[in-house]
Amino acid sequence: MSKNNNNPSFLQKTFQHLKTIHEHRSLVRKFCFQCGLYKQGLTHDLSKYSFAELLPSIHYYQGYRSPYTKEKELHGYSLGWLHHKGCNKHHWEYWWDKIDGKWQAIKMPQNYVVESVCDRIAACKVYQKEQYTQSSALNYYLNSHDEQNLHPQTANLFERILRYIEKYGEDSTFKRIKDLLQQKKDLYEVF
Repeated sequence: MSKNNNNPSFLQKTFQHLKTIHEHRSLVRKFCFQCGLYKQGLTHDLSKYSFAELLPSIHYYQGYRSPYTKEKELHGYSLGWLHHKGCNKHHWEYWWDKIDGKWQAIKMPQNYVVESVCDRIAACKVYQKEQYTQSSALNYYLNSHDEQNLHPQTANLFERILRYIEKYGEDSTFKRIKDLLQQKKDLYEVF
């Protein structure tokens, strides 16, 4: 759906949004499988089919960016996003907690960092289409300033993986991750 179609019906938006979810989940599944994360590949973003996420996402669907972005612009928050990030451990927002009276980032387990990278690449491919490059996910990450909100070690690993993708491509990166995980290596130390 293009930016110019200002009046799609609810049914059109439903089918287009479901198509977007399917395309995104298929890519994440493929990437997770390449990394050896089979369960995460199969279960990635299943919460998108819940009423708490599906209905607002259809309502705010535009086709060229996340519906949560539009909902946030209109209301200052997104109920769908609040539900999504609370149900999915591959989002850095899940890994914040109040410890000793202070809100702080918690170091993400490495398998969720990898799933998050797969998620970011898939989102860039789905929304950028032909404009996607090996640098897209890194550029999105750097421009979003997410590293400021991540645990420092998580931010460092995330950026190292994205820079590796930029330099060597997805297939090489995912093969390296799978090999390291199969060897029970700590990606925080060896990637």
